[in-house]
Amino acid sequence: MLPVTRQRVATAALDLRYHPNRMASALRTRRTRLIGLVVNNLRNATFHVIAETLQAWGAEHDHQVLICTTGGDATREAAFLETVRAHRLDGVVVAGSGANGDLVNALVDEGRAVVTMNRQVPGARAPSVMSDYETAARMATEHLLSLGHTRIAAIEGPPGVTSGRLHHAGFVTGMAAAGVPVDDELVFRGAFDARFGIEATGTLLAQDEPPTALLVTNHEASFGVLPVLGRRAVDVPGQLSVICTEDEPFWDFWTPPLTIVDNQAELLATRAAELLLAQLTGDGGPPEPTEERTPPRLVERGSTAPPRA
Repeated sequence: MLPVTRQRVATAALDLRYHPNRMASALRTRRTRLIGLVVNNLRNATFHVIAETLQAWGAEHDHQVLICTTGGDATREAAFLETVRAHRLDGVVVAGSGANGDLVNALVDEGRAVVTMNRQVPGARAPSVMSDYETAARMATEHLLSLGHTRIAAIEGPPGVTSGRLHHAGFVTGMAAAGVPVDDELVFRGAFDARFGIEATGTLLAQDEPPTALLVTNHEASFGVLPVLGRRAVDVPGQLSVICTEDEPFWDFWTPPLTIVDNQAELLATRAAELLLAQLTGDGGPPEPTEERTPPRLVERGSTAPPRA
């Protein structure tokens, strides 16, 4: 089409308020230019960064990203994956419950681009990218041990969830390598919510011999842990050193700033986008059920120090 003709067409389309028919285009090209994203919530900074990173990637590659928050409910997640199938979305990123492997595989078999994140999905044949939870918890434990702490508490996620299981393994491995026994009375494994953090912290502080250090690998529980420490006027790090896995923007401004093991959520999301794009463009053939883990990094701030003599 000649430039002058193209301009006339564009002007006419503007005057007539013409909008392209995406459904008709999808029938012709077999592409909807739509990508689904499943996350448990948008309160967690990791999920928030994943959503923003994939939205930016979508804009760059002429795709719209439709976000579904499920609260970790496998049934709600399944309903969205069925919607992805019914409306023939080009692909989906599932950072969700860890269930629905059969639906993930159905999408793969239909030629959809699929990437799973954050939790292992048993039996799924889509490529997966996750944080290296075990290494993150081990790094945090080693940091506290290097400062001289031996009475270390841990507030963790549920054992039936990938992050809860692997974080616990990293904590236990780190303690065992240093020859320090794990005190089961100092380990709390529970739901991803602030209430669990409040209850666990209250129990820890009420002990006759409270811990000198606390590792929080349950990110949602940390929103209950920190307010309790503040209300009880716990001296951090003088009375209790605190380290968390995963970061939040405001933790650098907490008093004192929190030491964390950063799971590098942006790197995690960027790698997921690369795996998705490779499937959309057909680079490398059919997807392989690979499992990649992004490396964590320790960020030392003011909330950890040697225990008082």
